[in-house]
Amino acid sequence: MMEKDRISSAMIIMLIILMLKSVNFVSGTENLIDTYCPDNFPLYTSSTSFQKNLKLLMETLSSNIVASNTSFFNNTSTGEGLDKVYGQALCRGDITNSTVCKECIEKASKDLMNRCKSEDAMIWYDVCQVRYSFQMFFSNAVYTGKYPKQNDLEKRVSDPTSFQQVLTYLMNNVSNEAAFNPAKNMFATADIEFSKKKKARIYGLVECTKDISETDCRSCLSSAITELNACCSYREGGIIVSRNCNVRFDLFEFFNASSSVAPLLIFPTSKGGKWKPWMFVLTICGSILIISVLIVFCIACLRQKKAREGDEERTERTLLQELASPKNVAITQEGELISSDQLFMTLATIKAATGNFSDTNKLGHGGFGTVYKGVLPDGNEIAVKRLSRKSWQGLEEFKNEVILIAKLQHKNLVKLLGCVLEGEEKILIYELMSNRSLDQFIFDPFRRPKLDWKTCYGIIGGLAKGLLYLHEESRLKIIHRDLKPNNVLLDHELVAKISDFGMARMFSENQNTANTKRIVGTQICNGGTILREI
Repeated sequence: MMEKDRISSAMIIMLIILMLKSVNFVSGTENLIDTYCPDNFPLYTSSTSFQKNLKLLMETLSSNIVASNTSFFNNTSTGEGLDKVYGQALCRGDITNSTVCKECIEKASKDLMNRCKSEDAMIWYDVCQVRYSFQMFFSNAVYTGKYPKQNDLEKRVSDPTSFQQVLTYLMNNVSNEAAFNPAKNMFATADIEFSKKKKARIYGLVECTKDISETDCRSCLSSAITELNACCSYREGGIIVSRNCNVRFDLFEFFNASSSVAPLLIFPTSKGGKWKPWMFVLTICGSILIISVLIVFCIACLRQKKAREGDEERTERTLLQELASPKNVAITQEGELISSDQLFMTLATIKAATGNFSDTNKLGHGGFGTVYKGVLPDGNEIAVKRLSRKSWQGLEEFKNEVILIAKLQHKNLVKLLGCVLEGEEKILIYELMSNRSLDQFIFDPFRRPKLDWKTCYGIIGGLAKGLLYLHEESRLKIIHRDLKPNNVLLDHELVAKISDFGMARMFSENQNTANTKRIVGTQICNGGTILREI
């Protein structure tokens, strides 16, 4: 009888241990890591169709992810048109229990709705994450890493240099496994020994959302590991979360190793023999040669830099002389004759008008510089284009604007009020267009409805009048060569005005054709600005 009691007691103890382990692992669903919740979206109100669609989507995310597949990942959407909501849910790759996954998604969805009143938000828990947006973001790999505050609570390690080497080796290996091993399904874990004396190990975990490519996954993980090294490589644990991937390490086994099958990595070490005399000679000679090459290279670079600075100074002196030449003395502005030097303003005046080029006054960024909003001492609002300091094309644009536009006066052409040329600063001052550029309306779903047929007809007519003036009616025949929506500005009455004449070409009265050797015009390609020839 006593033997049976002992067996029963042992079984109860084993059952309790298993239950404690299960509770400890499931408790991760209660651990909030971070949230992304911007508050600059005006369309989020409790009465909109968007909010109703959002509520419906968040209520069905947990059931959708469990029913979708065994990987516990799901992209879904609710609604139509501008009120459509896109949602995404992901449970960590070592979660095999559908109940654990569902409970975490339910809690994260409710928590996100309570915390955020926004049209684009995301929340991360230990074992799951939830995101929604008014934009279609599926399969878009955009890295925006976040640094959770819990990283600051981690203790520092005693040997950060060797710890970082082992950590980097671990995270790079596990990232390659997650991204390029199809069996891993964008998720991998591993651990590695970093101290034989203490028998201590580092445990690492990486994961990507299942809707991005292998290359995008590895790129996202590389960016996250870089930030992880910067913030936490000297700490006993760290985590970086982002929209498409997450990375984490700790000195304890924080994941379910039985389901993720974490490999044991070994940090590579080498034991070299003693140095021989010829090794010393080769090393010293090689070092001297490398240093000599570097010195010669630095001298050549310094000479080239001085020559370039001299060329810039000569070019700016030539430009000033050209602006002050007799052919540019008479400039018609609202029926009055003024000299070109009256257009010049001081740099101090423009700095005061723009708050020393404050980011709060920044209106946009173009191919040749940044545009700021400013207010002159007389109360007039202005738009200030600060051309790139080292751009030769910016210098050409500056000359074109001052010499060319100041001579053109028409209600459908933007008015040049002045300029600055001091040292490396090349600045153009225009009248401020309160509604900014046409592309702000065309590509903004919230402002596009303002472009009704009457307004569009007026804008088209204004552009036609402006071009007719340039081509036929002005005393100079001008071809703009860079007309596009962001070069069409709109005043407070949505009257169109053509701007940015840096690429413009002037023709003689009887000239109909011309050859050009200059590369002009801009277009966007793969997220970057390139030049094209017109």
